[in-house]
Amino acid sequence: QVQLVESGGGLVQAGGSLRLSCAASGSIFRINVMGWYRQAPGKQRELVATIRSGGSTNYADSVKGRFTISSDNAKNTIDLQMNSLKPEDTAVYYCYAGGQLYYWGQGTQVTVSS
Repeated sequence: QVQLVESGGGLVQAGGSLRLSCAASGSIFRINVMGWYRQAPGKQRELVATIRSGGSTNYADSVKGRFTISSDNAKNTIDLQMNSLKPEDTAVYYCYAGGQLYYWGQGTQVTVSS
């Protein structure tokens, strides 16, 4: 079993920044990819960014140039630095870890006011 705990969500004004963190514990050696998804009320959950164990990253077009995903393998954490936030970024952000099995964190609320 893998446990994922997110932190860093909150309320920020448009144009501001937040940094989300996800700490992983458990059977981490089975994980190949980690990332962030988000879900706004009434909408589908969408991929925001992923990072693989080798370090390669992918981003949704809507966040390219504004968000940066990073990992610290020694500490078993990933971060999402979010800059130039927009009201449309408002959502619950979920940490994801995947390998042969898949795991989700509990989610952290990000609210961007206009």
